[in-house]
Amino acid sequence: DPCRGRCAAVAGATFGAGWGAMIRPDPKATVYLYADPVDMRKSIDGLAALVEQEMTLSPFSPALFVFCNRGRDKIKLLYWERNGFVLWYKRLEKFRFCWPGSELPLPLNGEQLNRLLDGYDLRPQAPHPVLRYSQIG
Repeated sequence: DPCRGRCAAVAGATFGAGWGAMIRPDPKATVYLYADPVDMRKSIDGLAALVEQEMTLSPFSPALFVFCNRGRDKIKLLYWERNGFVLWYKRLEKFRFCWPGSELPLPLNGEQLNRLLDGYDLRPQAPHPVLRYSQIG
């Protein structure tokens, strides 16, 4: 299918193989997370307005813009592809996304976004502090 390869290349996405195959962002893609919860009734125009007005970025730039709802079980990705916007939607049936809180916008790469979509926590992980004692008791 000639469209399949062209669409994946244009969108900066790759296609999974086998059961559960889906379009995934290229690991090198530029990604921006919108930190605040978003009403998932917003569609392309509403999300593009958030990108432009609150994230102060251009929705036409070669980047993926990611939004999550208050319950953290739904994600929308918005991006411009040559001649129109693409809106991608994922709803979790049982779990929640580990949504990092931060200043707007939070820049990521495609690899980090894929980890977020898989359920990993992207917040910086710190080890337990080192304890130093001079005596027992």
